[in-house]
Amino acid sequence: MPSVGTLMVDAGRAGRVGVFRGVAGPYWSLRPVCGGVEWEARPEHVRPATAAERLRARTARANARSRGEVL
Repeated sequence: MPSVGTLMVDAGRAGRVGVFRGVAGPYWSLRPVCGGVEWEARPEHVRPATAAERLRARTARANARSRGEVL
């Protein structure tokens, strides 16, 4: 079980990267890195993000923040 706040990749959603938020029944809750609505993922489709994926997600968040899209 990952720690809350860990960046994870949901292979069931074309490799979408999200922040692990917790467990909701049989699913894991993930939230988009740049904010937005959480989604539920099957644990067997989720894996920890690689270093490159974490860097890409953090860069996307920084860019969105500079545009005023994310606080």
